[in-house]
Order: sequence, then structure tokens, then C-alpha cells
Amino acid sequence: MTKSARAEAVKVLDILRKATKDVPDTMSVVVAQEYHKDPFLLLISCLLSLRAKDFKTLPIVRRLFFVAKTPQDFISMPLVDLEKFIYSIGFYRQKARTIKSVSKELVERFDGRVPNTFEQLRSIKGIGPKTANLVLGLAFDVPAICVDVHVHRLANMLGLIRTTNPIETEKALKAILPRKYWIESNQLLVKLGQNIVQVVPRLPKDIQVRLKSLIPKCVKL
Repeated sequence: MTKSARAEAVKVLDILRKATKDVPDTMSVVVAQEYHKDPFLLLISCLLSLRAKDFKTLPIVRRLFFVAKTPQDFISMPLVDLEKFIYSIGFYRQKARTIKSVSKELVERFDGRVPNTFEQLRSIKGIGPKTANLVLGLAFDVPAICVDVHVHRLANMLGLIRTTNPIETEKALKAILPRKYWIESNQLLVKLGQNIVQVVPRLPKDIQVRLKSLIPKCVKL
């Protein structure tokens, strides 16, 4: 990777940082702030957010965490009650089973604590690379790049990388970004993706052009 490519990537992140400074934080950042970076609550919120919108998931997460905050709480909660709490989130039955299973495995294998290594997190059934990296970054401050659909798609559209799948994207972003930007890169790209209409008109024209296909016709660039 050339120095110019690395410099361009850092420059783009700086532009995104300024352009997204007054748009809502991602749900994961909000949860980290409100619940003091609790690894377990961050893990559960991430599992609930998969294939769901942040604005729908966050209120449910807050209500759920009012009654259950530990793996033991979720183990003792009847499955039907957990499903009722999260029923308005997509795939709620599957997610309820996953949360129960993950909580049980944490108690049985890790004394109820969320492990702080990628390998251990991935060894727990139901935790994928995206979730593992998000928890590592936000709960434990371990440099990690969490790749979701926003990160994969926008990093390619911005011309930072040229990849075809999330695994390639994570590897490519690690190669082009200094470690100190790894955690933040996810937050900036997700904020852009979730607030595309509001953010893109603030960006330099060359970046607007790269992202123009994402913008509804009613927005004039």
C-alpha cells in the first residue's frame, strides 16, 4: 500500500468526521456511553441489531436492559418473555434463542464474563466477526475493524479499497488505515450510511460524485 493511498484514506476519514459531527451516533456508541462500555450489554445490543435498523433497536435495547443486564438474567428469563421484549425486531425468535445460548455459554465457559480476544469471542456460537470486532473495539479498546454493509459498500464507493466481500474489506482497511483509526472507521462510515441524505451534501464535490448513486433524486448535489 502506497503512502499516498494511506494519506488519502486518513484524509477521507477526517472529512467524514467533520461532516458527521452533528448527526446521531450509532447505536453501539450510544449503548457504550449509556452503559459504561459494559461488554455484555454491548454484545447483546449488537446481536439484536443484526439485520435491523438502529432507530428501531435502541428503544427496545433500553427497555430490555431495564429488566436484564447479566448473562444469568437472560438465562433465567423465559424464552417467551424475551421474545415478547424484542418481537418488533426482525428475526426476533432466532435472536432470542441466540441470546439465551450465548448467555449460557458465557456462564459455562467464561464464568459469565465476555472474553476480550477475537478467537475466544468467535468460539461462541452465534458471534460472528462483525460482532466480535465491535465488542473488542468499543468495550475493550482493542483496535479492530467492524465491517457491516455500510462499511463494506461505502469504503468501496469512496475509492478507499477494491473488495468483493467483508473479509476482504476488513483486511484491506487494516492495510490502508493506521491502527489508531480502526475503531473509528466503522463509526464514521456507519454514520454516513445511516444519514446519507444529510451528510453527503456537506462533503467535497469529488466525494459527492463517488456517492451520488446513493442519494434520492430529490437531493440536489
